[in-house]
Amino acid sequence: MTIIDNAVYVGGHRAAHPDSLEQTFETLEALGGSMAWIGLYRPTPDEMAQVAHEFRLHDLAVEDAVHAHQRPKAERYGEILFTVLRPARYDDATETVEFGELHIFTGPNFVVTVRHAETAGVGEVRKRLETEPDLLACGPQAVLYALLDRVVDDYSPVVGGLENDIDEIEDELFQGSPAVSRRIYELTREVIQFQRAIHPLRHLIEGLERGFEKYHVDLELQRNLRDVRDHVEQVISRADAFRDILQNALVLDGTLTASRQNETALAQNEQVKRISSWAAIFFAPALVTGIYGMNFKNMPELEWQYGYPYGLALMVVAGFVLWLIFKWRKWL
Repeated sequence: MTIIDNAVYVGGHRAAHPDSLEQTFETLEALGGSMAWIGLYRPTPDEMAQVAHEFRLHDLAVEDAVHAHQRPKAERYGEILFTVLRPARYDDATETVEFGELHIFTGPNFVVTVRHAETAGVGEVRKRLETEPDLLACGPQAVLYALLDRVVDDYSPVVGGLENDIDEIEDELFQGSPAVSRRIYELTREVIQFQRAIHPLRHLIEGLERGFEKYHVDLELQRNLRDVRDHVEQVISRADAFRDILQNALVLDGTLTASRQNETALAQNEQVKRISSWAAIFFAPALVTGIYGMNFKNMPELEWQYGYPYGLALMVVAGFVLWLIFKWRKWL
């Protein structure tokens, strides 16, 4: 089994570091007032079944933890609370948002965390809580709230990265970049995924707040959770604003693209007009030449002394008249 960390705490201090789950269960029973915190990474169904059997975890929650791909939620099965969180990380190299999945089982005297992504957040939260034994002494609830706080705090760099991408898109819009439409679409999809990760947290936290009195949550933890709720509301507000901006950007991009296409069409029409005008002007002399080149005997002008200059003059006048007409119609 991929056990990231396995410890038993008494009074907020690490009292034992068992080498196996069996030792963890035995130590937990031997030490009164203790709490076990087991961190797992992508456990198999059989491995998860061992933990579920010892702590009497509900089958539906265990199935969700094994197969993952869940939205953030908090479900209570008797004394055990099953929580799903979606940590996020902004990758500067690819300018994309990477999402993980964290499942947390909190019972009367244990915490089981199941990760499905390579994130250091859980380990860092454990280290921070171990330096604050008074807070860790509050039990599994303190671990849950600390993990929730860390996940929400990690959303801030994601918001910053998305905001920077949107600023770049706004610059590209008016530069006529052909790739901006695709980038707007891809960024909109990431913002939607981000919204799916953060919007359920509002109801999740409200549910935890409703259980403050029933589950005798420590006053300091209550304050911490309210602070997390404020941060969640700020992140939700900014993410919603990002989506509105991107939708407006997509509409604007369509308008600008249509405008550029119209300008191109108008320019092409002007070129067609010019070509057609000159073609008509040169057609007039060709018409006169064609008529007098048919060599019929009974053409009256053929024997006329002034026929040649008349023909030339007719060609020039016809072309000039056509030029004046097209100039007046602004085709030339």
